[in-house]
Amino acid sequence: MLNFLRLCRCIATMVKSRRVHLLLILVVLFFLLIHFLPCNNNAPLEEKPSPVHILILSSWRSGSSFTGQIFSQHPSVFYLMEPAWHVWVKMSQNSAKVLHMAVRDLVRSVFLCDMSVFDAYMSSQKKKSDLFLWETSRALCSPPACDLFNRTDIITASNCKKICSKYPFSKVEEACKTYSHIAIKEVRFFDLKVLYPLLNDPSLNLKIIHLVRDPRAVFSSREKTVADLKRDSNIIMGSWGAKGEMMPYNTMQVICKSHVEIYKAGSQATPSFLKDRYLLVRYEDIVRDPLAKAAQMYRFAELHFTPELQKWVHNITHGKGLGARAFGIESRDAQRVSQAWRKTLPFQKIKKVQNVCKDAMDLLGYRLIQSEEEQKNMSLDLLFAQNSSEYQSLKAEKLVSVPTL
Repeated sequence: MLNFLRLCRCIATMVKSRRVHLLLILVVLFFLLIHFLPCNNNAPLEEKPSPVHILILSSWRSGSSFTGQIFSQHPSVFYLMEPAWHVWVKMSQNSAKVLHMAVRDLVRSVFLCDMSVFDAYMSSQKKKSDLFLWETSRALCSPPACDLFNRTDIITASNCKKICSKYPFSKVEEACKTYSHIAIKEVRFFDLKVLYPLLNDPSLNLKIIHLVRDPRAVFSSREKTVADLKRDSNIIMGSWGAKGEMMPYNTMQVICKSHVEIYKAGSQATPSFLKDRYLLVRYEDIVRDPLAKAAQMYRFAELHFTPELQKWVHNITHGKGLGARAFGIESRDAQRVSQAWRKTLPFQKIKKVQNVCKDAMDLLGYRLIQSEEEQKNMSLDLLFAQNSSEYQSLKAEKLVSVPTL
């Protein structure tokens, strides 16, 4: 380099023309640019697409654990099941309404893969396995959260729990940042408007799947899991809720009312930021045609329905299990399970549930039954087709009084 500069000076001295002198200076500068500035021979890097955020919004015993698995098993999805469980456990003396803000903040942080939000609710010595039902997340059972399965494997919770439990909590955030889609199943929101700040948040690309189920089936299932749901029921009802035999019905009334309000906010006179970002799904429609409804949800979430996942969805809904365990996600006869309440729930209880949930049932397309004979008549379809004139008429009556947002 030094010799080259000296040569240039000599030539400049010999050649008196200013034009040649200027040309030589430009040659030197060009030489410096070539040798001392970084050279990138690669094509410009494409900007990484923003993650898609999916919130499965439902209530307890509504098929939400199974629906969550439809997303969890997808190799492009990082999934957590009810992370706000930690908020409600830590702050159980408060009402559901008071806890809405804390739950929303936690959900936002999880969507952004900032898992430090759990520091307020969990021990400083926490491990990955301290997360509520962590083993239901395929993403936490495969690399980089666990090296013993492949990311494309269909992984059962029982297999994961046996061999992936000892990894540090830091793996949760590390894994989250490697996925294009982040899905959360949550049952602790009772008002869609609470989520409006997240829908308006430029750092999120949020889509909401609102999962509902026949309130009579929900009530029947809740009766079998009373102990598991006791704390949640107490938070839902707060200090004013009736105790004793009326509490289950009052709890159902709150849940049904929340579904009505969420559906109204999501489907009529919707704000512009909700356009194409809200999808109502009935659990009964899923179990009647699992592949079609899974495909619909995947399209909504911008996911590809792979042949492997199609096979898994078919198998998980055509087993012999009865789905009795709280939070259980095993192969079952899904269609049979969805109608089991008609054979076991006393008609007097059905009437009480219908009384407190009538608005929700009319709005969401569930037929009321008037007698025990109708209850036992399995040929009587209690689910209105969403495009039927009868359902549209019932829905119109319930929506007519909705104020414009």
